[in-house]
Amino acid sequence: MIINSARFEKSAPSVEQCPDTERHEYAFIGRSNVGKSSLINMLTGRNGLAKTSAMPGKTMLINHFAINENWTIVDLPGYGFARRGKESREQLRTMIENYILYRRQMTNLFVLIDSRHEPQKIDMEFFEWLGENGVPFSIIFTKMDKQGPEAGKRKVASYCEKLLETWEELPPIFTSSSLSGSGRDQILDYIEQLNQLPLEIDG
Repeated sequence: MIINSARFEKSAPSVEQCPDTERHEYAFIGRSNVGKSSLINMLTGRNGLAKTSAMPGKTMLINHFAINENWTIVDLPGYGFARRGKESREQLRTMIENYILYRRQMTNLFVLIDSRHEPQKIDMEFFEWLGENGVPFSIIFTKMDKQGPEAGKRKVASYCEKLLETWEELPPIFTSSSLSGSGRDQILDYIEQLNQLPLEIDG
């Protein structure tokens, strides 16, 4: 897939205020500092499209980016808001869950995992919640360049083995590096396949 255009469309504080479109949406989510903004910039080939920050948890709204004017990338706030107050955490959790469960345009949720880390309880619980609610999702292991190729493969394989302890089959799995651009073609090809599916947003 060739990205001819990518533009910021809207930041929404709730699913009800998201853009009224008839485009497939692909949402990206992960724990703080997983490299989400960098991945979105790498996929679109626009370095400044999604704002990157050294401060974890910077994304506080549902950010929409129109791609080629016919599909949308959605940058969701990260989950696991340890540094925020209880009320703020609850507001963010509600915002994220409402988008994931009720946004009819959302065709797939890409869950980002730092490939260097062992499976974390919060991630396992999030995957379980997605499964219980029948949410279509894929996993992208990020920062593959931060370790050797063989070490990275072993980490990903080990993570998948852990998932198979509770899942009968794995969702689509991708590996990526925002630095080298690896994984870009595979992720965009997958999005292109999903773009061919009919989008049912009525009702």
